[in-house]
Amino acid sequence: MQYKWTVLTVTTVGVLMSGIDSRIVVIGLPTVAASLGADAEQAIWFTQAYTIGSTVALLFLGRVSDMYGRVKVYNIGFAIFTVGSLLTSLSPSPNFFIASRIFQGLGSAALFSNSAAIITDAFPRGELGTGLGINSVAFRAGSMFGLTLSGLILAFLDWRFLFYVNIPVGIFGTLWAHIRLHEQNKPERRAPMDWPGFFAFTGFITLLLLSLTTAAYGIGESDLTAALGTLSVASLAVFVRVERRRVAPLLDLSLLRIREFTGAVTAQMVNSMAWGAFLLLISLYLQLVKGFSPLQAGISIVPFDVAMLLLAPLSGRLSDRYGTRPFATAGLAVFSGALVAMSTLTPDTPYATLFAFLLLGGAGMGLFNSPNMSSAMGSVPAHRRGVASGFRATFFNIGFVLSFNIVILVLTLYLPYGLITQIITSEGALNTITANASRFSGALDNLFLVLTLINTAAIVPSLLRGRRVEEGPVAAGELSHEPD
Repeated sequence: MQYKWTVLTVTTVGVLMSGIDSRIVVIGLPTVAASLGADAEQAIWFTQAYTIGSTVALLFLGRVSDMYGRVKVYNIGFAIFTVGSLLTSLSPSPNFFIASRIFQGLGSAALFSNSAAIITDAFPRGELGTGLGINSVAFRAGSMFGLTLSGLILAFLDWRFLFYVNIPVGIFGTLWAHIRLHEQNKPERRAPMDWPGFFAFTGFITLLLLSLTTAAYGIGESDLTAALGTLSVASLAVFVRVERRRVAPLLDLSLLRIREFTGAVTAQMVNSMAWGAFLLLISLYLQLVKGFSPLQAGISIVPFDVAMLLLAPLSGRLSDRYGTRPFATAGLAVFSGALVAMSTLTPDTPYATLFAFLLLGGAGMGLFNSPNMSSAMGSVPAHRRGVASGFRATFFNIGFVLSFNIVILVLTLYLPYGLITQIITSEGALNTITANASRFSGALDNLFLVLTLINTAAIVPSLLRGRRVEEGPVAAGELSHEPD
């Protein structure tokens, strides 16, 4: 077997597990919260901890990967992810659960960020879109499987089995990666770690997510939200100032001079703000408006994922031949059309109609993801791909977290906050929501329109990314791009 296919198979296992755990708690949240005796605020952090753990570590791990080797960091990340799964499954209290999920997220960050860089190192330029497309499909398949698997496990087993299932796969994946992968890019061992930049960036991300959490869920006073937001902006300013003065920065800001890279990661972040909450909204619609069980809802969402799984590799292959920008931009436009269609859903809408809308949305995301990732990773110098991959994944996670908070913020305009809190922390609230299906459905319709506006805005940076001139491999320092 050619080494590129070995790389693809090994990294696919990692991102598959990462995808599963990104969503496996969503459906089981009321059960876990009730079992551990969590309050509303702790239940919120059950959903946020994994994403926060992965987000704060992405740039740091990207830099460490460039310094010590992407494969080495990937292997360690797989081991951390597995241990984190074990600790989460053994959680005796809400705070222990939250801490374990953060630790698990650190391992996920190593898997998610380095898989794209390792694939980029192993695949030739003409096949990069195909390789990244298949890898992207694995993450989406994991996310899809996480929704249905959680419903299936909770129907027959204790919630702790949500995380027990990771342990044997994690042990296998760690050992397999250690045996089969090897470094293809020379590490920059002499480069110092940018600790000031790391702490400034960690402060920025943590404070940003805390401020969004307090704003969305009404935790504390508005003054607290304003203070956290201000401190977040100040931390970002410090981070930018530090990075501009460092010889070996955590984030090489010169990457932002690459028009194609900047356009791709910006489009990805804005798009993730829209689609991050998409499946959550569909799940809420199916369970709270249509009266589906969690398992039925998970299965009913499958058409979206199937369409995306089918389109992503095809879009990747076509973008290798005809260019990334047309397919990425068209995918955004198609997904915006799906969001508009979703805004017409009512309690009486037949599932056949929703089925068609889900296929349209999945097709749009399938068209967008692979070419956009190929555009971002293929536009940077080979020796900066670790940092670039971490940067790309960080933008994705920030948009994803923002999407969830946007949902709660907009819902509070149409539904009492106390009712929304009950949805998150108690299964008993489902009957109350079902009794107000029309009102809840109307709130969801407005949410879909808000997400349409956000996703459509991503078309602008996608179009402005420019067209790559060179066709061969990107040499170190080559930043040659031309505008249209």
